Amino acid sequence: MSGASSRTGTSTGEYASVEYLLAKRAILREFKAGQIAKSDLCDAHPDLIRAAKAVGVPSGEVCEVCQVGDIVHISYAFGPKLPAHGRCIAGSDELAKLRANFDEFTCYVVEVCPECHWNHLVRRF
Repeated sequence: MSGASSRTGTSTGEYASVEYLLAKRAILREFKAGQIAKSDLCDAHPDLIRAAKAVGVPSGEVCEVCQVGDIVHISYAFGPKLPAHGRCIAGSDELAKLRANFDEFTCYVVEVCPECHWNHLVRRF
């Protein structure tokens, strides 16, 4: 999946995008084979869980780890003129404002299960 994504509420447009689907599949395969403990996968920081509940964009997917929670996507921007801890992007309007006001930043989209605290980097652009 590259380019625009309605699941994140953002569009990567002409920006370079790196997808992490193969890494996710490998980790989930190891988990299902019993090679990785659930506690090692479900370790989202409390701030990430709070953001997931407050501004997470529903993906329409059920968590592959707990099979209960609905996966949401959270976007964060990091750049030289942004706060060191990054900036949580609450929607496509906010992303458009960042693009208009900052020449350089990187956006990371993370999938999160608010139920079991699974989290994984989905894409970077």
